[in-house]
Amino acid sequence: MRDDTLASLRLMPSVERPAQVFVRGQGSWLWDSEDRAYLDFTQGWAVNSLGHSPSVVVEALKRQAERLLNPGAGYYNAGLLKLASRLCEATGSDQAYFLSSGAEACEGAIKLARKWGQRHRGGAYTIVTAKHSFHGRTLGAMSASGKPAFQQLFEPKLPGFEKVPFNDLEALSQAVDSHTVAVMLEPLQGEAGVIPATLDYLQGAERLCRARGVLLILDEVQTGMGRCGALLAEELYGVRADIVTLGKGLGGGVPLAAVLARGNACCQEPGEQGGTYHGNALMMAAGLAVLKTVLEPGFLEQVRELGEHLSDGLAQLARRHGHGPLRGQGLLWGLPLHRLAAPAVVRAALDEGLLLNAPQPHILRFSPALTVSHGNIDEMLRRLERALVRVSRARLRDTALAAG
Repeated sequence: MRDDTLASLRLMPSVERPAQVFVRGQGSWLWDSEDRAYLDFTQGWAVNSLGHSPSVVVEALKRQAERLLNPGAGYYNAGLLKLASRLCEATGSDQAYFLSSGAEACEGAIKLARKWGQRHRGGAYTIVTAKHSFHGRTLGAMSASGKPAFQQLFEPKLPGFEKVPFNDLEALSQAVDSHTVAVMLEPLQGEAGVIPATLDYLQGAERLCRARGVLLILDEVQTGMGRCGALLAEELYGVRADIVTLGKGLGGGVPLAAVLARGNACCQEPGEQGGTYHGNALMMAAGLAVLKTVLEPGFLEQVRELGEHLSDGLAQLARRHGHGPLRGQGLLWGLPLHRLAAPAVVRAALDEGLLLNAPQPHILRFSPALTVSHGNIDEMLRRLERALVRVSRARLRDTALAAG
C-alpha cells in the first residue's frame, strides 16, 4: 500500500487514487505491492492497447534503447521516417507529426487549423466543438473542450471556440459561419459517458464542412488505433476528416501521439510546431510495434468479435440488474447505472480485484486491452456482478435505516 504521508506531502493532487501501489503487469492483469492480482478493464484509460507489458513493445523498446533513445527533434531518426510512412499509408493520410500526449495532438490540430484559416479562409479562426466533449488538459485543449467541470477553471480561456450540443446537426449548421475555420468532434464522447456519434450526425457534419468550406477535425485519441474495431473510427462512419488526432493506444503505454493531415490541411511549416521529445527514436519503436500488431491479418476482426462478446455479456448483466442501456463500439463501452453511484461500484469492484472507471457519476466505462480474452471478459462479468450486488444491498440497508 502507499505511504500516505509521502503521497500527501510530495505529490501534487491530480486524481483520486486508491491505496494500492502497482508494481507489475501482464496482459489484462496488474499486481500490487502485496502481490494481489487485479483484472484491469481500464488499461490506463485505454492507453495500453495491447495490455500491460506486451512482448512486442517490450522487445522493441529493448532493441531501440540499446541503439538510440533520442537524437534530438532537430534530426531525423530511422523510426521517425518509418512510422510516419506506415501510419500515413494505413490511414490514407498525407503527413504526420508526432507528439507526446493526446492533449498535445489536439493543440497541434488547433494550430494547424488556424494556420489553414490564415492561408485559405481569410484569417478565420473559430472552431466549433461539442458540449461535453473532452480534448485534453492543456489550456488550449481545455478551451476547446465542452466538459462542464472545465468551464470555471484557469480563466480566462483561449478564445475562438463555440460549443453546440452533440448529435445535433441543426445546431452545428447554425454555428458554422464566415468566422469558422473548423469543426472538431470526437466520434465517440468518452468522458461524457461513452456516447457515440450517430451515423447521420457524423456524415452530416462532413457534408456540412465540405459545403461551407471548413475543415473537419476528428479527435481519435481514444477511439483510434483499433479501439472501436477499425484502425480509425471514421472508417466505421464512412467519413474522412481533414485532420485526425491520435494518442493513447498509439504507443501501447509509451507516451506517443500524432496529428495526421490530409490534402491542403498539410500547411505546417518549420518552426510552427516542436518539442524536445517529439518523434524520438524510443517512442517511434513503440509506435511501430503497436501499429504492426494492430494491422496484422485478423487482429481488428478479433477486436470486433471480442467487443460483441463483451457487449452481449454487459447487456445481459445490465438487464438482470435493471441498468443500461449499454452504449459504445468495439472494446469501448459505457454502462449507465440506475439508482447506483458509479464511484461506489468502482470501489466495490476494486475489492473484488477488478479495475473499472467512472467517467460520470452514474456511468461505468470499460476499455480493456484489445488483446483481452474471452475468459478475461467472463471473469470480469462475474466480478462486476458481485460488486453490483454489494452496492445494491448497501443501498437498500441505507434506505431502510433512513426510513427508520
